[in-house]
Amino acid sequence: MEAKQGSDRLGLRDGLIVGVTLFSMFFGAGNLILAPRLGVQAGTDTPFALLGFLVSAVGLPVLTIAAVALAGTARDLGGRIHPKFAEIFMALVYLAIGPCLAIPRTASTSFAMFDPLMPKLDSAALFWAQLGFTLVFFLVAYLLAMHPNRLTELMGKISGPALIALIVVVVGITLIDPPATTPTAATAPYDVAPVLAGFTTGYQTMDMLAGLAFGLVISMNIRELGLNEPKFVAKQVMRSGVVAGALMGVIYLGFGIVGMMVGPVLGGTSNGADVISEAANLHFGVAGTAIVAAIFALACLNVCIGLICSIGAYFFQTYGKMSYKQWALLIAVVSAIFANFGLATILGYSVPVLSALYPVAIVLVLMGLLPTSAKHSMAWKVAVAVCTVVSVIIAFRDGFMPKTWLPFDLLPLAAMGMAWVLPTLLGYVAGLVAEFMQQR
Repeated sequence: MEAKQGSDRLGLRDGLIVGVTLFSMFFGAGNLILAPRLGVQAGTDTPFALLGFLVSAVGLPVLTIAAVALAGTARDLGGRIHPKFAEIFMALVYLAIGPCLAIPRTASTSFAMFDPLMPKLDSAALFWAQLGFTLVFFLVAYLLAMHPNRLTELMGKISGPALIALIVVVVGITLIDPPATTPTAATAPYDVAPVLAGFTTGYQTMDMLAGLAFGLVISMNIRELGLNEPKFVAKQVMRSGVVAGALMGVIYLGFGIVGMMVGPVLGGTSNGADVISEAANLHFGVAGTAIVAAIFALACLNVCIGLICSIGAYFFQTYGKMSYKQWALLIAVVSAIFANFGLATILGYSVPVLSALYPVAIVLVLMGLLPTSAKHSMAWKVAVAVCTVVSVIIAFRDGFMPKTWLPFDLLPLAAMGMAWVLPTLLGYVAGLVAEFMQQR
């Protein structure tokens, strides 16, 4: 079913399909394990921790989708600061959430979840098993990414609903027949300020950066369904973001409660994957392990396909030189190579980069959502410049010299990884003052 000629929105069915597609592109392995781990650690304070978690893990990505839709593209949004800044920033975002971290992690995590189903292997056999799995995984992802404008046919109608159904089975059976235990008391970091701790945990999903990337491909799929007017496409992208956010929110709530219920059985494990596995095994036995492996495989494959499509389309439209299929193949090959370095190595070199980019993305999204931002371009430029400098310095320290003290460590929220907030606000105020002086 396509949008009727002259319509300003997709029909209800197509709108839901696009929303499920966007959800599938967001919801990967990291999303699966964070909420269950939160439930284990927050214990009786899980409802409060989930409140903060939903604000950052759902609210920020949805707002990012809206800001990008209003601006046109993520590059247009960054271009309000400077065209060269937008080009460099977006290239770093796409590389960070693509072949440098998120895409390799999808294969590594999927393989790890199948480990309980495989016979015990020595290190050499395990290496070849992982290599073979990785090659097959990325070959399938590459072939399915060959039509980025038809993702709704795959994720919106097949793999996305299948993932949701499997999650509902595991969460639903646990809520209906919970373990015969009572939730434990909250442990660090949720024992002091659970709402704020939940917020910073949701910050770890990095879905805000993904939101900068996914708008391009989602717009292509909306146009494929017959909606072509740019302003109507933008509004439909925002509606799809709300649908995706609602699905993520409900699933996060379910997984958080499952963690709270199953945590005492596991003795307080902090591994979210173990929580999901235990919840499934309690009711389905060995079959539960297979269900959990299927959940992770589907979630990781969906995210991998979505990222290959988004990054390939961006680099093709921005730089040309190669066809979309060639860009997609290059991304898949590089990701397959990095995936075999091991998850710990991938996280070690990529997390500092993501930590530097995420605060800048937050400031850009706020700028894109405020209708008066165009009147204060100087203030926003100064704010982004200050945020970039502070975030890069702290990320470099955390990644390579973690024991080094910085003056930023004295600032409010520094202990929560948000030392950039106050300098950015002061930079914005300084920009406003500069604007005022310039007008005088």
